[in-house]
Parts: sequence; C-alpha cells; structure tokens
Amino acid sequence: MIRITETVKHLIIINVLLWIATFVLQERGIDLNVLLSLHFPENNSFEFWQPITSMFMHSLASPAHLLFNMLGLWMFGSALEMRWGKMKFLSFYMITGVGAGLVHTLVNYVEFYSLAQQVTELNLSTTQIKEIINVDMVSGQQYLGKLLSNELPSILTKEQLLFVSDASFTAMFHMNILNQTVALGASGALYGILVAFGMMYPNTELMLLFLPIPIKAKYFIPGLLLLDFIGGITGGLSLFGAGQIAHFAHLGGALFGFLLMWYFNKTQFNKNRWN
Repeated sequence: MIRITETVKHLIIINVLLWIATFVLQERGIDLNVLLSLHFPENNSFEFWQPITSMFMHSLASPAHLLFNMLGLWMFGSALEMRWGKMKFLSFYMITGVGAGLVHTLVNYVEFYSLAQQVTELNLSTTQIKEIINVDMVSGQQYLGKLLSNELPSILTKEQLLFVSDASFTAMFHMNILNQTVALGASGALYGILVAFGMMYPNTELMLLFLPIPIKAKYFIPGLLLLDFIGGITGGLSLFGAGQIAHFAHLGGALFGFLLMWYFNKTQFNKNRWN
C-alpha cells in the first residue's frame, strides 16, 4: 500500500473540506463556486484569485469528480513528494494547476472570438457584448434560449434586432454559455503529476478500475492524453462523471508538467530535493 505523504495529505484534506463547505453553504443559499471556481474573464463574477482557488473546488453533482482526483493525487503525488521533497512537489502541483487554468482560458478565448465573428453584422459594442454574455439564462440545470431572447430588446437597438438571424442568435447563445461555464477541480494539477510520474517511472504498470489490464505508464499516460485531446475536439464527456469536462485544462496541466520536467532535467534540478 502506498504511504500518503504530508503535503498530499494536507491537499486532500483542503479539497475535502472545501467540498463539504460548498455543500453545507449551498443549503444556506451561499454558493462558493461563484467566488472560488474559475470563471471566464468576461464574466461579472471573475476574480483574479480564481485560477488558484478553482484547483481546490469540485463538483457537487458528481462526487466521483472529487473521489478520483484525490485517489490519483494520493497514488501518484505521494511517489513524487517522497522523491522530490515537500516544497518542490507543492510548487510543481501549484504551477501545473494554474497552468491548466490558463490554457483552458486561452482555448475558451479562441472559441469566444470565433463565435463573435458570427455576429459582426450586428455591429455590437463592447458594452452590448458584455451584457449579452452575462444574461442569466439558466433555469434549473438547463440554459434556455428564451431567457436570452427576452433580454435582447433591452440590450440591442431596434435596427440591430432586425438583423438577428438564427445563426447570430445561436452564436450569442453559445457565447453566453461559454461565459457562464466555470472550471473547477484538481484534474489539471493531477495531469501534470501523471506526466511527471510517467517520465520518472515509465515502466510502472497502471490500470483503470473498470479495465483491470496492466499497462506501462509510458503507454497508459499518453493514451489518456490522447483520449482527452479527442474529447476536447469533439466535446466528449469524461469516463467518470457527468457534466462538461475541461479537456484542455487537463492537457494544459500535462503540458506544464512536461515543461517543468524538461526544465528539471535540463538544469539537473531533478537531482535535488527541496524540503
């Protein structure tokens, strides 16, 4: 059995406590996700600290989100911390987690401006776009287009309303969804940890719980990244939970993990412990 290391233990405790706090406070009408999860920068609820705090938030709708992230953190993070020391591991964890959020946001910006190109005929001002994408069109667990259409007459001019086509309305609808969707979880940092583990222990055999076939880390982890890439391109769902999955945040964490490992090896930093 893998011994849990101190930093990993404390990270797991923080994540679990915040999940419980989110659940308890939600019952009292307070949503910690609004304050701590990572919002799109154009969202009215975006705050500068969210790329860090979102790493410690997890979905209430899918407890498996928290369970599998913490299980992975224990299994792979402890091995790295034992070899690296507390501060080196924590630094790696935080950098890859924040990096995951930055890549996720960058990809969302690309998608956002691609959608914005589809409404150029409306000649929307920056203020109008801001108002449109921040319309609250969530009812229960669904985004309702009629809630957005109800608000458009108060945002657009009469001339602009005449030029709203099905295509431009759909683009505004998806811009709003992108702006309202939050990212949360330790998955980005975990993917950075997985990459580091795979580079340090390439021949260690790993396997999925529902597919008990041992596969060496040097094949397992690239395969996992390929699935996330495909999921990011196609909009596919995760193997473990419900809801939208930030595939490019996973890939961003993996990218930052790879770059850090490359830096460690290039500078011989990998030979040093940092307690």
